[in-house]
Amino acid sequence: MVPVALFTIAGLTTILYPIARAFARRMESGTRQQQLPGELTGRLERMEQALDTIAVEVERISEAQRFTTKLLAERSEGREVGARPTRE
Repeated sequence: MVPVALFTIAGLTTILYPIARAFARRMESGTRQQQLPGELTGRLERMEQALDTIAVEVERISEAQRFTTKLLAERSEGREVGARPTRE
C-alpha cells in the first residue's frame, strides 16, 4: 500500500508542479500588465498626501486634548487639596 501511495504522489507532483508554476507566472504577468492611467495615479498620490496631512492634524488635536485634560485635572486637584477661600 505504501509503495503505491508513494509512486502516485510522486507522479502527481511531477505533473502538477510545472502546471502550478506556469499558472502562477501567468497570474503575476497579468497583474504587471494592468497599470493605472497617469491621471488616476496622480489623483491617488494627492489623496495619499491629503490623508497624511489629516493624520498629522488629528494627532495635533489629540495632543492638545491630552494637554487640556492634564491641565484641568491638575486644576481640580489643586482645589481639593488647597484650603477653601474664606469670605469676609
